[in-house]
Amino acid sequence: MKIKKAVITAAARGERLYPVADTIQKAMLPVIDVDGLHKPVIQIIAEEAFASGIEEICIVCAPGDGERYKAAFKSLRDNLVKSFQNADWANQEAQKIDHLVNNLHFAEQAEAKGYGHAVLCAAEFTGDDPFLLLLGDYLYISELAQKRCAAQLIDLATQENCSVSAVNPTPEHLIGRYGTLTGKQLSNQHGVYKIDKIIEKPSLSLAELELQTPGLRIGYYLCFFGMHVFTPSVMKMLEQQVQGGAENIMLTPTLQELAESEKYLALEVKGSRYDLSRKHGLLQAQLALGLAGEAKSETLGTLVELLAEANSRK
Repeated sequence: MKIKKAVITAAARGERLYPVADTIQKAMLPVIDVDGLHKPVIQIIAEEAFASGIEEICIVCAPGDGERYKAAFKSLRDNLVKSFQNADWANQEAQKIDHLVNNLHFAEQAEAKGYGHAVLCAAEFTGDDPFLLLLGDYLYISELAQKRCAAQLIDLATQENCSVSAVNPTPEHLIGRYGTLTGKQLSNQHGVYKIDKIIEKPSLSLAELELQTPGLRIGYYLCFFGMHVFTPSVMKMLEQQVQGGAENIMLTPTLQELAESEKYLALEVKGSRYDLSRKHGLLQAQLALGLAGEAKSETLGTLVELLAEANSRK
């Protein structure tokens, strides 16, 4: 199984980021990446995919947003070349943007009919091919110097020839934020599970009854990490929901069906995910990127200064 296509869902308007999301697409908000350069969030996510072997990307967006993305990247590219003439870093960055734009497709989600529906909007792009699915408001930082989070996932999916979802052991007080699952750990592979049951944002009492996973620390559960590799079966199952008359097409029931009908694994990814749409999520992600990248010393220095200032005001 060769995974060369990726889908990034970015159709939601970002109500939790009001009012900024009313004036700019949340996926175009600027963040300083690990290389020390300011980039739109969507570019950082796309580079995660490209660095993991992906060749083409489809962004699922709101109506009209595709042209806005194209215009924004064209402007960004032109300004880099014009403002930083003969600077090697600017030319390299412009080449990255060219590569992104030349391998970018768009699929519009005309109506908000659930996350599964957003994924299904990319069905024409994915066709009969497996694909990597990423969220447009999550940033990822790998603990492995030479392997991105998405690459870890793609390697296992390729090896096992099946769908694989990335997971993180998550403390119990946070599981209400995420899809949570349980399964049996494969005897020959640490951190790899055959998925048995999935519940979307469960209560703690329900998780204690139905989602305990042997081998995890007490008080921890396996929660989705925000990236998946799926076989074409997922699109067919989502289409069946539409044909069945469902108005709100959710992804989680489809994944439960997938777990019951074919081989479907979960991988404990060595890395962290940051949800930008949560309160202070953008700030947390920026600090994490700064501490993981070339600006680590500068980021630490800034934090020390801010803490000292806050302490002095007391």
